[in-house]
Amino acid sequence: MTQRMVDWAGYRQQLGRTLEGIAEISPDLLKGNDVLSKAAPTPATLDAKTRELIALAVAVTTRCDGCIAFHTEAARKAGATKAQLVEALGVAIALNEGAALIYSARAVDAFDSTAG
Repeated sequence: MTQRMVDWAGYRQQLGRTLEGIAEISPDLLKGNDVLSKAAPTPATLDAKTRELIALAVAVTTRCDGCIAFHTEAARKAGATKAQLVEALGVAIALNEGAALIYSARAVDAFDSTAG
């Protein structure tokens, strides 16, 4: 068995308990998150698997471990394969590379604007 970087199941459980504690103090905070996370046209135009794969690509680009923990489980339950997951993550990687390239151009432009 390979050693995992993170105990994702344990992390997901601990995070769930922590979020329950937050909900006890501020229930509307988590209710608001639930409303946003379920926002979709009725009827939905994307299937659950596609939504979860998009969520994982966004989770990677925003570096959200909690999002990764929850949405990998949801993606698997929605029928996503490992190959589909890797393809979605490839899109996230390409987008991050593209964003870095565009922001590099902004940095060059900013540098050039300081030339006397």
